[in-house]
Amino acid sequence: MTSDDTGTRLAAAAALVIATTVFGVGVPLWQSGLAEAQGAKAESARRSVWDGVYTEAQAKRGENTYTRSCESCHGADLSGNPVDEVPSLVWDAFLTQWNDRTLKDLFESVKRSMPRDNPGSLNARAYADVIAYVLQANKIPSGAKELSLNTDVLGQIVIDRKKQ
Repeated sequence: MTSDDTGTRLAAAAALVIATTVFGVGVPLWQSGLAEAQGAKAESARRSVWDGVYTEAQAKRGENTYTRSCESCHGADLSGNPVDEVPSLVWDAFLTQWNDRTLKDLFESVKRSMPRDNPGSLNARAYADVIAYVLQANKIPSGAKELSLNTDVLGQIVIDRKKQ
């Protein structure tokens, strides 16, 4: 390698360091647009529970599972029991608690902690079906596709207290 090649490489390296530090906040310029594009894609993938993310049939299955596995604590009307610290699954209490969180958050919380006497004892489909029933009980409209079991998909569906 000649001294001209070394000088050219050093100048190029210095220019890259300066460019990435000044313009890319430590990220090479060719990558700086990548994060923006990924952020835009994630934002466009964001959905709301109000977009019809479960089916009527799924909610019906969920109601049956709820009756067998959840009703004894949360009540037939899903109102919970404040005395026993059992949260309501309907209306303002539920929607305020879960507002701006995702269905993934809800799914994982329910799967990890319910039923109280035997957490994690239902299969993933049963948990998704119960969540569909809870959405229906909160007057959130159904749609054409069942609520997914894929947590990446559930992570893109936001619980909005009110329809946007």
